[in-house]
Amino acid sequence: MFSKRVAMIKDLSIGGNNPIRVQTMYDSQICDTDVDEVIRRIKLLAAMGCDIIRFSYVSSKDKDNFTKICQLSPIPIVADIHFDYKLAIEALKCGAPKIRINPGNIGPKWKSEEVIKAAKDYNAAVRIGLNSGSLPHNDKNLDTPTLMVDTALEYLSWFEAWGFDNSVISLKASDPEITLEANRKLSKMCDYPIHIGVTEAGGIVTSCIRSTWALGNLLKEGIGDTIRVSITGSIEAEVQAAVEILRTLGLRKGGVRIVSCPRCGRHSFDSQGFLNKIENRLLSLNKDITVAIMGCQVNGPGEAKNADVAITGIGNSTFIYRNGELFKKVTFDDAEKVLFDLIEEL
Repeated sequence: MFSKRVAMIKDLSIGGNNPIRVQTMYDSQICDTDVDEVIRRIKLLAAMGCDIIRFSYVSSKDKDNFTKICQLSPIPIVADIHFDYKLAIEALKCGAPKIRINPGNIGPKWKSEEVIKAAKDYNAAVRIGLNSGSLPHNDKNLDTPTLMVDTALEYLSWFEAWGFDNSVISLKASDPEITLEANRKLSKMCDYPIHIGVTEAGGIVTSCIRSTWALGNLLKEGIGDTIRVSITGSIEAEVQAAVEILRTLGLRKGGVRIVSCPRCGRHSFDSQGFLNKIENRLLSLNKDITVAIMGCQVNGPGEAKNADVAITGIGNSTFIYRNGELFKKVTFDDAEKVLFDLIEEL
């Protein structure tokens, strides 16, 4: 959204005045996956707000499935390549509209040039992806953020010398402060689109805290054109977290807003279990509504009044509200169906 330049990934634009795009990375090796199941999950992720999905392309065994995924996916696919430049070229031939490489681990400079030639031939984008743990030898004793920026800009100068400018840059570290400082420095020194994220950020709680602090600050400063919240957990949670960061900052509109209470000794309805069961389905709906899932009668009525749809319950009885008014009393077993039927009517 904030970079002056625009990069094209197939027909998806990033940077410039375009919306900030949400990314995740598939969690299984390509050659071992069922393509139909992969596409089913990608469609769910897209409905939840994912714009781009990356796959590890680790060997030529991935070729057949990867080609099919590129053809069938509703959102652009990125091939993540390390070490072997021939795999990058192969992934481009399979139809990848974007690849991610670290030129420093591809080998001699000429190998990166061969990759860029192929990217030009196939009209693909290339992300220069650097992590703090995979930097060249620091013979100038630079601080980590400066070394990351200098290294990325050197690789970028190679690409430009080879006549290529459909580039994206990412500088990530597991330390949010390093991530923040590196991207601040980078944004002052180049105008290419920047992908931001805290790498290896931990489990869902740790990752969301670290990522929200780093990414939230960067985005508020106008830095970042695509984002990923890296979580040791589900890719659905990654997308949910990234979308919520953007919505909280006012950078993405629409979608289902969920209000749900924490558990306490008063709870008479398993709000946690019910939310866990329906959350991904709720977040995949193309509805600009608020849904409240409340555990007791203390805050339940008030939240129901402010929500488009709300649910609470006692024992096996659940109470579904519409615009603050009781809509229907149903059994717990029927609650999910009645709730979604009502939402579809809105």
